[in-house]
Amino acid sequence: MNLMSNFLSCSTCRVTMIAGGGEAASWSIFFLLAVILAMLGGVGVFMFHLARREKEHLDPTLSDDYVPTESAR
Repeated sequence: MNLMSNFLSCSTCRVTMIAGGGEAASWSIFFLLAVILAMLGGVGVFMFHLARREKEHLDPTLSDDYVPTESAR
């Protein structure tokens, strides 16, 4: 095989992809992006929910008072 046949085959596959399945590939990438964003959003909302719930139900008598030592100042 020479180098020219490799270039011709790539252009042939590309034209076939655009003509036949380019729309499907575009929609599948968009769908995967939407799934990833939905998962990240769900994790973010859940973390916000946990932080808000922890702040509402915090018992001050059970929390440790942080007193910095002389070396930490």
